[in-house]
Amino acid sequence: MTTTATTLVAPGSLRAWLIATRPATLTAGAVPVMVGVAIACRMGHANLLAASAAFLGAMGIQIGTNLANDVFDFEKGADTELRKGPIRVTQAGLLAARQVRAGMLLSFLFATVAGSYLVAVGGWPIVAIGIASVASGVAYTGGPWPLGYHGLGDVFVFVFFGLVAVCGTVYVVGGSVPAIAWWCAVSVGGLATAVLVVNNVRDIETDVVAGKRTLAVRFGRRCGVCEYAALLVLAYAVPIVLCATHRLALWSLLPCVTLPWGVGLVRTLATQTSAERLNLCLVSTARLLLVFGALLTMSLVL
Repeated sequence: MTTTATTLVAPGSLRAWLIATRPATLTAGAVPVMVGVAIACRMGHANLLAASAAFLGAMGIQIGTNLANDVFDFEKGADTELRKGPIRVTQAGLLAARQVRAGMLLSFLFATVAGSYLVAVGGWPIVAIGIASVASGVAYTGGPWPLGYHGLGDVFVFVFFGLVAVCGTVYVVGGSVPAIAWWCAVSVGGLATAVLVVNNVRDIETDVVAGKRTLAVRFGRRCGVCEYAALLVLAYAVPIVLCATHRLALWSLLPCVTLPWGVGLVRTLATQTSAERLNLCLVSTARLLLVFGALLTMSLVL
Protein backbone atom coordinates (compact mmCIF):
# COMPACT_ATOMS: atom_id res chain seq x y z
CA MET A 1 0.00 0.00 0.00
CA THR A 2 1.43 3.35 -0.99
CA THR A 3 1.32 6.61 0.86
CA THR A 4 -0.25 8.25 -2.21
CA ALA A 5 -3.16 5.82 -2.08
CA THR A 6 -3.99 6.66 1.53
CA THR A 7 -3.63 10.43 1.15
CA LEU A 8 -6.47 10.35 -1.39
CA VAL A 9 -8.85 9.11 1.33
CA ALA A 10 -9.74 11.28 4.32
CA PRO A 11 -9.58 9.45 7.67
CA GLY A 12 -13.04 8.74 9.02
CA SER A 13 -14.70 9.63 5.72
CA LEU A 14 -17.55 7.80 4.02
CA ARG A 15 -15.07 6.61 1.42
CA ALA A 16 -12.91 5.08 4.16
CA TRP A 17 -15.94 3.15 5.41
CA LEU A 18 -16.75 2.05 1.87
CA ILE A 19 -13.21 0.71 1.48
CA ALA A 20 -13.57 -1.08 4.81
CA THR A 21 -16.58 -3.03 3.54
CA ARG A 22 -14.49 -4.42 0.64
CA PRO A 23 -17.10 -3.95 -2.09
CA ALA A 24 -15.36 -6.35 -4.49
CA THR A 25 -15.93 -9.27 -2.11
CA LEU A 26 -19.61 -8.61 -1.41
CA THR A 27 -20.56 -10.89 -4.29
CA ALA A 28 -19.82 -13.76 -1.90
CA GLY A 29 -22.79 -12.68 0.20
CA ALA A 30 -25.16 -11.70 -2.62
CA VAL A 31 -24.78 -14.63 -5.02
CA PRO A 32 -25.85 -17.43 -2.62
CA VAL A 33 -29.08 -15.58 -1.86
CA MET A 34 -29.71 -14.91 -5.54
CA VAL A 35 -29.26 -18.57 -6.42
CA GLY A 36 -31.29 -19.72 -3.42
CA VAL A 37 -34.24 -17.51 -4.39
CA ALA A 38 -34.10 -18.87 -7.95
CA ILE A 39 -34.30 -22.44 -6.63
CA ALA A 40 -37.26 -21.52 -4.43
CA CYS A 41 -39.00 -19.96 -7.43
CA ARG A 42 -38.34 -23.14 -9.38
CA MET A 43 -40.09 -25.02 -6.56
CA GLY A 44 -43.12 -22.76 -6.99
CA HIS A 45 -42.52 -20.75 -3.81
CA ALA A 46 -41.48 -17.12 -3.61
CA ASN A 47 -41.70 -15.39 -0.23
CA LEU A 48 -40.35 -12.02 -1.30
CA LEU A 49 -40.14 -10.68 2.26
CA ALA A 50 -38.04 -13.67 3.28
CA ALA A 51 -35.87 -13.22 0.19
CA SER A 52 -35.28 -9.55 1.05
CA ALA A 53 -34.49 -10.35 4.68
CA ALA A 54 -32.10 -13.11 3.62
CA PHE A 55 -30.25 -10.69 1.33
CA LEU A 56 -29.96 -7.99 3.99
CA GLY A 57 -28.85 -10.52 6.57
CA ALA A 58 -26.22 -11.95 4.24
CA MET A 59 -24.86 -8.47 3.50
CA GLY A 60 -24.70 -7.67 7.20
CA ILE A 61 -22.77 -10.84 7.98
CA GLN A 62 -20.44 -10.33 4.99
CA ILE A 63 -19.61 -6.75 5.91
CA GLY A 64 -19.27 -7.61 9.59
CA THR A 65 -16.84 -10.40 8.75
CA ASN A 66 -14.82 -8.06 6.50
CA LEU A 67 -14.58 -5.45 9.27
CA ALA A 68 -13.59 -8.09 11.80
CA ASN A 69 -10.90 -9.32 9.44
CA ASP A 70 -9.62 -5.77 8.96
CA VAL A 71 -9.20 -4.95 12.64
CA PHE A 72 -8.13 -8.38 13.91
CA ASP A 73 -5.54 -8.93 11.17
CA PHE A 74 -4.04 -5.55 12.03
CA GLU A 75 -3.93 -6.31 15.75
CA LYS A 76 -2.36 -9.72 15.13
CA GLY A 77 0.31 -8.24 12.85
CA ALA A 78 -0.86 -9.83 9.59
CA ASP A 79 -1.59 -6.44 8.00
CA THR A 80 1.49 -4.23 7.91
CA GLU A 81 2.92 -1.64 5.54
CA LEU A 82 4.49 -4.57 3.66
CA ARG A 83 1.16 -6.13 2.65
CA LYS A 84 0.57 -6.56 -1.09
CA GLY A 85 -3.21 -6.37 -1.01
CA PRO A 86 -5.63 -3.44 -1.24
CA ILE A 87 -5.87 -0.81 1.49
CA ARG A 88 -6.87 -2.04 4.92
CA VAL A 89 -8.38 0.87 6.80
CA THR A 90 -7.15 0.04 10.30
CA GLN A 91 -3.57 -0.53 9.21
CA ALA A 92 -3.63 2.59 7.02
CA GLY A 93 -4.97 4.75 9.83
CA LEU A 94 -8.11 5.67 7.90
CA LEU A 95 -10.29 4.35 10.72
CA ALA A 96 -9.40 3.69 14.35
CA ALA A 97 -9.60 0.12 15.62
CA ARG A 98 -12.46 1.08 17.96
CA GLN A 99 -14.40 2.52 15.00
CA VAL A 100 -13.96 -0.63 12.95
CA ARG A 101 -15.01 -2.76 15.93
CA ALA A 102 -18.12 -0.62 16.36
CA GLY A 103 -18.89 -0.99 12.64
CA MET A 104 -18.46 -4.75 12.95
CA LEU A 105 -20.91 -4.93 15.86
CA LEU A 106 -23.44 -2.75 14.04
CA SER A 107 -23.19 -4.90 10.93
CA PHE A 108 -23.84 -8.07 12.89
CA LEU A 109 -26.68 -6.33 14.76
CA PHE A 110 -28.19 -5.31 11.43
CA ALA A 111 -27.94 -8.92 10.23
CA THR A 112 -29.64 -10.07 13.44
CA VAL A 113 -32.53 -7.63 12.99
CA ALA A 114 -32.95 -8.69 9.36
CA GLY A 115 -32.83 -12.31 10.44
CA SER A 116 -35.56 -11.89 13.06
CA TYR A 117 -38.21 -12.18 10.37
CA LEU A 118 -36.50 -15.29 9.02
CA VAL A 119 -36.72 -16.86 12.47
CA ALA A 120 -40.47 -16.27 12.40
CA VAL A 121 -40.58 -18.00 9.01
CA GLY A 122 -38.09 -20.83 9.51
CA GLY A 123 -38.00 -21.39 13.26
CA TRP A 124 -35.11 -22.65 15.39
CA PRO A 125 -32.88 -23.82 12.48
CA ILE A 126 -32.53 -20.18 11.46
CA VAL A 127 -31.55 -19.23 15.01
CA ALA A 128 -28.80 -21.85 14.90
CA ILE A 129 -27.63 -20.72 11.46
CA GLY A 130 -27.58 -17.07 12.51
CA ILE A 131 -25.62 -17.67 15.71
CA ALA A 132 -23.12 -19.92 13.93
CA SER A 133 -22.67 -17.43 11.06
CA VAL A 134 -22.00 -14.45 13.31
CA ALA A 135 -19.75 -16.43 15.65
CA SER A 136 -17.73 -17.77 12.74
CA GLY A 137 -17.50 -14.32 11.19
CA VAL A 138 -15.79 -13.07 14.34
CA ALA A 139 -13.77 -16.25 14.90
CA TYR A 140 -12.46 -16.18 11.34
CA THR A 141 -9.63 -13.86 12.40
CA GLY A 142 -10.57 -12.99 16.00
CA GLY A 143 -10.65 -14.76 19.32
CA PRO A 144 -8.11 -17.08 20.95
CA TRP A 145 -8.15 -19.59 18.09
CA PRO A 146 -8.87 -17.73 14.81
CA LEU A 147 -9.97 -20.07 12.02
CA GLY A 148 -8.10 -18.23 9.29
CA TYR A 149 -4.83 -18.54 11.19
CA HIS A 150 -5.10 -22.32 11.39
CA GLY A 151 -5.87 -23.14 7.77
CA LEU A 152 -9.64 -23.38 8.30
CA GLY A 153 -10.61 -20.20 6.49
CA ASP A 154 -11.28 -22.12 3.29
CA VAL A 155 -13.66 -24.48 5.08
CA PHE A 156 -15.41 -21.52 6.74
CA VAL A 157 -16.06 -19.77 3.42
CA PHE A 158 -17.17 -22.93 1.61
CA VAL A 159 -19.61 -23.89 4.37
CA PHE A 160 -21.08 -20.50 5.26
CA PHE A 161 -20.97 -18.73 1.89
CA GLY A 162 -21.90 -21.87 0.00
CA LEU A 163 -23.81 -24.61 1.77
CA VAL A 164 -25.38 -22.56 4.57
CA ALA A 165 -26.15 -19.42 2.57
CA VAL A 166 -27.70 -21.13 -0.47
CA CYS A 167 -29.60 -23.89 1.35
CA GLY A 168 -30.63 -21.55 4.16
CA THR A 169 -32.09 -19.13 1.63
CA VAL A 170 -33.98 -21.91 -0.14
CA TYR A 171 -35.34 -23.07 3.22
CA VAL A 172 -36.71 -19.71 4.35
CA VAL A 173 -38.00 -18.67 0.92
CA GLY A 174 -39.25 -22.05 -0.33
CA GLY A 175 -39.94 -24.01 2.83
CA SER A 176 -37.73 -27.04 2.07
CA VAL A 177 -34.29 -27.89 0.68
CA PRO A 178 -34.30 -30.09 -2.44
CA ALA A 179 -31.22 -31.92 -3.69
CA ILE A 180 -30.60 -29.36 -6.43
CA ALA A 181 -30.00 -26.73 -3.72
CA TRP A 182 -27.09 -28.69 -2.30
CA TRP A 183 -25.57 -29.10 -5.76
CA CYS A 184 -25.81 -25.38 -6.48
CA ALA A 185 -24.45 -24.58 -3.01
CA VAL A 186 -21.32 -26.61 -3.79
CA SER A 187 -20.79 -24.61 -6.99
CA VAL A 188 -21.27 -21.23 -5.32
CA GLY A 189 -19.18 -22.20 -2.31
CA GLY A 190 -16.36 -23.34 -4.55
CA LEU A 191 -16.11 -20.00 -6.33
CA ALA A 192 -16.48 -18.02 -3.10
CA THR A 193 -13.61 -20.01 -1.59
CA ALA A 194 -11.54 -19.39 -4.72
CA VAL A 195 -11.66 -15.66 -3.94
CA LEU A 196 -10.08 -16.37 -0.55
CA VAL A 197 -7.44 -18.64 -2.10
CA VAL A 198 -6.16 -15.80 -4.32
CA ASN A 199 -5.86 -13.63 -1.22
CA ASN A 200 -3.93 -16.36 0.62
CA VAL A 201 -1.56 -17.05 -2.27
CA ARG A 202 -0.80 -13.35 -2.63
CA ASP A 203 -0.13 -12.92 1.11
CA ILE A 204 2.07 -15.97 1.73
CA GLU A 205 5.17 -13.96 2.65
CA THR A 206 3.49 -11.58 5.10
CA ASP A 207 1.31 -14.36 6.55
CA VAL A 208 4.40 -16.41 7.36
CA VAL A 209 5.84 -13.51 9.34
CA ALA A 210 2.53 -12.98 11.18
CA GLY A 211 2.15 -16.68 11.98
CA LYS A 212 -0.99 -16.97 9.87
CA ARG A 213 -0.96 -20.63 8.81
CA THR A 214 -3.26 -20.63 5.80
CA LEU A 215 -3.24 -23.66 3.50
CA ALA A 216 -1.08 -21.70 1.07
CA VAL A 217 1.44 -21.09 3.86
CA ARG A 218 1.33 -24.69 5.11
CA PHE A 219 1.69 -26.40 1.75
CA GLY A 220 3.16 -23.75 -0.53
CA ARG A 221 2.17 -21.60 -3.47
CA ARG A 222 1.80 -24.49 -5.89
CA CYS A 223 -0.72 -26.13 -3.58
CA GLY A 224 -2.67 -22.87 -3.44
CA VAL A 225 -2.81 -22.71 -7.23
CA CYS A 226 -3.93 -26.35 -7.40
CA GLU A 227 -6.62 -25.70 -4.79
CA TYR A 228 -7.86 -22.71 -6.81
CA ALA A 229 -8.00 -24.78 -10.00
CA ALA A 230 -9.81 -27.63 -8.20
CA LEU A 231 -12.42 -25.23 -6.81
CA LEU A 232 -13.14 -23.88 -10.28
CA VAL A 233 -13.37 -27.40 -11.71
CA LEU A 234 -15.84 -28.25 -8.93
CA ALA A 235 -17.94 -25.18 -9.71
CA TYR A 236 -18.13 -25.90 -13.44
CA ALA A 237 -18.81 -29.61 -12.90
CA VAL A 238 -22.06 -28.90 -11.07
CA PRO A 239 -24.06 -27.57 -14.07
CA ILE A 240 -22.93 -30.57 -16.09
CA VAL A 241 -23.98 -32.97 -13.34
CA LEU A 242 -27.33 -31.22 -12.98
CA CYS A 243 -27.97 -31.43 -16.69
CA ALA A 244 -27.13 -35.14 -16.73
CA THR A 245 -28.66 -36.40 -13.49
CA HIS A 246 -31.70 -34.12 -13.10
CA ARG A 247 -32.62 -34.21 -16.77
CA LEU A 248 -32.61 -30.43 -16.90
CA ALA A 249 -32.69 -28.53 -20.16
CA LEU A 250 -29.47 -27.35 -21.75
CA TRP A 251 -30.12 -24.01 -20.06
CA SER A 252 -28.47 -25.52 -16.99
CA LEU A 253 -25.16 -25.38 -18.86
CA LEU A 254 -25.41 -21.60 -19.24
CA PRO A 255 -22.81 -20.85 -16.48
CA CYS A 256 -20.24 -22.84 -18.46
CA VAL A 257 -19.95 -20.04 -21.01
CA THR A 258 -17.62 -18.38 -18.48
CA LEU A 259 -15.22 -21.33 -18.55
CA PRO A 260 -12.58 -19.55 -20.70
CA TRP A 261 -12.59 -16.75 -18.15
CA GLY A 262 -11.99 -19.25 -15.36
CA VAL A 263 -9.16 -20.94 -17.28
CA GLY A 264 -7.52 -17.56 -17.79
CA LEU A 265 -7.69 -16.83 -14.07
CA VAL A 266 -6.05 -20.15 -13.21
CA ARG A 267 -3.26 -19.29 -15.63
CA THR A 268 -2.86 -15.84 -14.07
CA LEU A 269 -2.61 -17.19 -10.54
CA ALA A 270 -0.14 -19.85 -11.65
CA THR A 271 2.20 -17.53 -13.55
CA GLN A 272 1.93 -14.08 -11.97
CA THR A 273 3.56 -13.03 -8.71
CA SER A 274 3.25 -9.23 -8.70
CA ALA A 275 0.86 -7.66 -6.22
CA GLU A 276 -0.88 -5.71 -8.96
CA ARG A 277 -1.63 -8.78 -11.08
CA LEU A 278 -2.74 -10.87 -8.11
CA ASN A 279 -5.03 -8.10 -6.84
CA LEU A 280 -6.61 -7.95 -10.30
CA CYS A 281 -6.96 -11.74 -10.20
CA LEU A 282 -8.78 -11.49 -6.86
CA VAL A 283 -11.21 -8.85 -8.12
CA SER A 284 -11.77 -10.78 -11.34
CA THR A 285 -12.49 -13.97 -9.40
CA ALA A 286 -15.12 -12.12 -7.36
CA ARG A 287 -16.64 -10.86 -10.60
CA LEU A 288 -16.59 -14.37 -12.03
CA LEU A 289 -18.56 -15.50 -8.98
CA LEU A 290 -21.14 -12.79 -9.68
CA VAL A 291 -21.49 -13.55 -13.39
CA PHE A 292 -21.47 -17.33 -12.85
CA GLY A 293 -24.12 -16.91 -10.14
CA ALA A 294 -26.27 -14.70 -12.35
CA LEU A 295 -26.11 -17.23 -15.19
CA LEU A 296 -26.84 -20.08 -12.79
CA THR A 297 -29.84 -18.11 -11.52
CA MET A 298 -31.06 -17.57 -15.08
CA SER A 299 -30.65 -21.26 -15.91
CA LEU A 300 -32.67 -22.28 -12.86
CA VAL A 301 -35.50 -19.87 -13.68
CA LEU A 302 -35.54 -20.77 -17.37
